[in-house]
Amino acid sequence: MTVVGQRGRVAGFVVRARVIIFRAISLGVIVLGLVAACSQAPSTALVIDADGLPWERLRGKVVFINYWAEWCKPCREEIPELNQFARTRSDEVVVLSVNFDGASGETLRAQIKMLGIEFPTLAQDPRAELGVQASEALPETIVLDREGKMFKVLLGPQTMESLETVLFDAERAPKS
Repeated sequence: MTVVGQRGRVAGFVVRARVIIFRAISLGVIVLGLVAACSQAPSTALVIDADGLPWERLRGKVVFINYWAEWCKPCREEIPELNQFARTRSDEVVVLSVNFDGASGETLRAQIKMLGIEFPTLAQDPRAELGVQASEALPETIVLDREGKMFKVLLGPQTMESLETVLFDAERAPKS
């Protein structure tokens, strides 16, 4: 191979190396941007038929986020328990709901009415902001402690007794 051929080969290698380095740096910047965006706590949860629910307003209360679906029989059975819990413990807890199937608009409103859900329903699933993976079982209830941190995930239908027990445990959990 001639000197000119070697120089061309080296120049080609340098160009490819620069492209690889540029792509790596670009990818790093994108990843850092995503990490920064994801680490910020949500400021407001969109609530059906309301302007929004500032997460900051929930601090100091234990939050129960219940996932339900119209077709889920155990969900239907636990909703009266959740309604009563939300009413009787309103000074200490906030109960919210999320439709598992992602229904929206009039369809969601009709399902809420049909099931008799009396507590606020979130228009968007907060799992991503909370860092909680989706479950494949219903009903499911995510419990946040008074500081807004993930405390527990409850699977299956809840009763007043089980909800009271979780509230008791959350109130006595060590502060982080």
